[in-house]
Amino acid sequence: MSLPLTGEVVLVTGGGRGIGRAIALEAAAQGATIGVVDIDGATAQAVAEEIGTDRSVAVHADITDESAVVAAVDRVTERFGPVSVLVNNAGKNAYGDAETLTVDQWQSVFAVDLMGAWLMVRAVLPGMRAARRGAIVNVASLHARLTIAGMFPYAAAKAGLIGMTKSLALDVATDGIRVNAVSPGYIRTELNDGYFAQHEDPDVEQKAIDVQPLGRLGDPREVATVVCFLASDAASFVTGADWAVDGGLGSRFA
Repeated sequence: MSLPLTGEVVLVTGGGRGIGRAIALEAAAQGATIGVVDIDGATAQAVAEEIGTDRSVAVHADITDESAVVAAVDRVTERFGPVSVLVNNAGKNAYGDAETLTVDQWQSVFAVDLMGAWLMVRAVLPGMRAARRGAIVNVASLHARLTIAGMFPYAAAKAGLIGMTKSLALDVATDGIRVNAVSPGYIRTELNDGYFAQHEDPDVEQKAIDVQPLGRLGDPREVATVVCFLASDAASFVTGADWAVDGGLGSRFA
């Protein structure tokens, strides 16, 4: 029996660490060849070597740079063929509020979390349309629907990403391309660890754990398995959806 992603060419942005790394490794384990794109070339290369450089390629690229995005997609395509699965995982945050946040901070968050995702989509769509098939999975966040103080403007950018997911899904459905989002809750990643570290409350991490219905934070691989399902033909009738991977936190009234 073939594996679920056999024959797929999967490009993962922010693939050098955290959830992106887990997605790249899981997709490879499910039979795909992988393009690991990251602004940190060393971490991308480490993941590619972990997978095996015969089945993966590391690409050092800034996804907010149009020419770098095109070059990244071209490199993956030259190595393995047209990208059939795009995972827009790269993201960033700036901690502040509407009064203290600078224009540069706002623009840098939206450039990665929203514009970068669109630039990647724009670069892979011609190949997907030519093949009359493809899957795009955008890694959004529970913060797009339910957020807390101190996550400005991350929540706004991720809400925009879900809006883009739904709009794009309708635009490309007749081309045989599916577009979905996953919205992780608290996952053990550098981004969440950074939030805990900069918070003024030293008990903020334990408080976050205490409200988890499952009593723990998620693991990046638990997000990766959902992403890979949505990327596979097993989810052939799923498009325009936003799947929560939050351990039930989004269902809790607290």
